[in-house]
Amino acid sequence: MDIIVATKNKGKIKEIKKILGDHNVMSQAEIGVNIDVEENGSTFAENAMIKAEAVSKYTDCAVIADDSGIEVDALDGAPGIYSARYCGEEATDEDRVVKLLEEVENADNRGAQFNCAIALILSNGEKHTFSGIVRGTLDFEPKGANGFGYDPIFIPDGYDRTFGELDSSIKDDISHRAKALKALAEFLNK
Repeated sequence: MDIIVATKNKGKIKEIKKILGDHNVMSQAEIGVNIDVEENGSTFAENAMIKAEAVSKYTDCAVIADDSGIEVDALDGAPGIYSARYCGEEATDEDRVVKLLEEVENADNRGAQFNCAIALILSNGEKHTFSGIVRGTLDFEPKGANGFGYDPIFIPDGYDRTFGELDSSIKDDISHRAKALKALAEFLNK
C-alpha cells in the first residue's frame, strides 16, 4: 500500500519507514506537498487527524500523521501537545531539553511519559487513530546522540540509559511511536 506521511520531521519519517517497511511509505515532501498545518487540537489524536486531513486533500493515497510529545508528572503533564513548541516556534531540540531540565531541576518526581497518536485516513476516506505510551523518568542531563527531541533525557522504564543512548533497534521496538505504529501495521495487515 502507498502511504503518505504528513510530516516534515526527518527523524519521524526514518522511524516510520523502518516499522512500516512492508508498505511504500513516502513523506509529504516526496509527493510535492509543502504545507504547514496549524495544530490547534486539544489532544495528540486531534492534532494528528488535523495534519492527516490537510495532506489527504493533495493525494488519493492513504495518509498517516502522528502527534507526540512528552508529558512530565511534576509539570502536570506539560509540555504535552506543546512539546515541539515548548520554547517557541524557532527553538531547537537542545533549547527545549534545557528548558525542561530547568523546570524539573528541583522536582522530587521525575516521572514522565512519551505519548503518541497516529491518525490514518484511507483512500476511501475511512478514518482511524492508534496510540502508544512509554513510561520512564527524566535524567539530569542529556546523554547520547541517537534519536531526536527529548530522547537524550528520557530513560524508559526497565532501562538504565536514555533513548539517546539506546540503539535505534531497541527504541524502534519499545517507543511510544513504535507501539502506535505496530497497532497501525496490525490494522493494515488485516
